[in-house]
Amino acid sequence: MIARALYRSGLVLAIVLTLAACGESAPRASGALSTPHAVKLKTYPELVVGFAQIGAESEWRTANTRSIQTTADQLGIELDLSDAQQQQANQINAIRSFIAQGVDVIGVSPVVETGWDEVFAEVKQAGIPLILLDRSANVPAELYSVRIGSDFVEEGRRACGELARLLDGQGSIVVLEGTQGSAPMLGRGAGFQECLQTYPGLHVLASQSGDFIRARGKEEMAALLQTHGNSIDGVFAQNDDMALGAIEAIEEYGLRPGIDIKIVSIDAVRAAFEAMIAGKLNATIECNPLLGPLFFATALNLANDLPVEKWIKPDEGVYRQDTAAQELPNRLY
Repeated sequence: MIARALYRSGLVLAIVLTLAACGESAPRASGALSTPHAVKLKTYPELVVGFAQIGAESEWRTANTRSIQTTADQLGIELDLSDAQQQQANQINAIRSFIAQGVDVIGVSPVVETGWDEVFAEVKQAGIPLILLDRSANVPAELYSVRIGSDFVEEGRRACGELARLLDGQGSIVVLEGTQGSAPMLGRGAGFQECLQTYPGLHVLASQSGDFIRARGKEEMAALLQTHGNSIDGVFAQNDDMALGAIEAIEEYGLRPGIDIKIVSIDAVRAAFEAMIAGKLNATIECNPLLGPLFFATALNLANDLPVEKWIKPDEGVYRQDTAAQELPNRLY
């Protein structure tokens, strides 16, 4: 609800400013721009934003980048988008380039949680608002303005709850983890382990990193099957892409994904819904990548020194096989 409210407030601000720029009258908040000497607020077309994206490791990330680019185009924002190709050093270099350019706002989706203190301090010293989009960073709160993104720990809890439901609280599980040291990998893992404490009949046989990549998910699942074989009752994949790779490996091993081995993943991309409709994936926990409108509404507020929440969470749900066909036409990614 906070996310929606902030998005609406950003759009209202943009509409008011656009109308004012065109000489049209518009409703005015009490006290807002009420004096002849009031500071002129920036509008979307005046905004210059630098964004350091991780790369394109998954369908989720591709949808996230597309949302940012499309929204910037629609609003007339000058966007400098950097693709770090999964390398933290590239993101740090991009952020320093944005500082040198003197952009209005900087956004970054940190590839890992640690190692940001120095460059974030440079952003703060430059007086530029900093938005953490999607992923978080392990830095003092004063080094960034706001984080926009999901509660990864809660996603892990939800995934555990779904597997517990599917397995009636009994069984052996393998875990396909994301990029080591990344916020979603750490948060989802912590939430999953926390929830497991309430299900003593569920046991994790092994965990392997698939780096959030489909091909790696298949590779690691194949190796787990070679080691544990028919002992595996369930799979927790920390994103849909790895789950889709795991499905291929399970089929090649001669078992039925979604039946012989229950599978729960996170993201809720279209391909996951197609896999649920086919009976091969049992559930997916939503992690919404369509953050472009919320990102730029927040950036506009920050550029105009307007208050924002420190952590803005999108509205998200849990999807299962029984509703997948109904929900698929509504998916935008």
